[in-house]
Amino acid sequence: MEQSRYLSAVDTYSNTMYRIACSYCRCHADAEDIVQSAFEKLLRTKTDFQDEEHLKKWLMRVTANEARNLSGSFWKKHMVSWDNTETGQTYEFPDPVHSDLYEAVLKLPLKYRMVVHLYYYEDYPVREIAEIMHLRETTVQTRLMRARKKLKEMLKGDWQDE
Repeated sequence: MEQSRYLSAVDTYSNTMYRIACSYCRCHADAEDIVQSAFEKLLRTKTDFQDEEHLKKWLMRVTANEARNLSGSFWKKHMVSWDNTETGQTYEFPDPVHSDLYEAVLKLPLKYRMVVHLYYYEDYPVREIAEIMHLRETTVQTRLMRARKKLKEMLKGDWQDE
């Protein structure tokens, strides 16, 4: 890959890839490592990308695979955190309701968390999420429906208290 196209891809897609990695692992340091590994693979790949959309989907798929590999690694399974928190940072939203909702999304199982993140935070349509995650569209729709139901149950008590 030529240097100018590589640098353009880093500038264009690094934030999206970072958010995807964070939604997988919930740890900012790990997310940075995942993004770096994905860009390293891009630098070494011999793939001839048809267009920018093909490149973007390839990067998102590699990011998801790297995150999955890290979460399944021996090191990650047997690591003990210095403190009780998973992340050193949090996202800040202007409205506390959005912050509470995002925290609830992070508590979802990975298969639901990923589709919710791509659909609501990255604005991908169901068809593209299915392509990225190598799932059927109906599977993505079902996961979104189940995730909404789980979020409703998680947040129900919070909303009734107000």
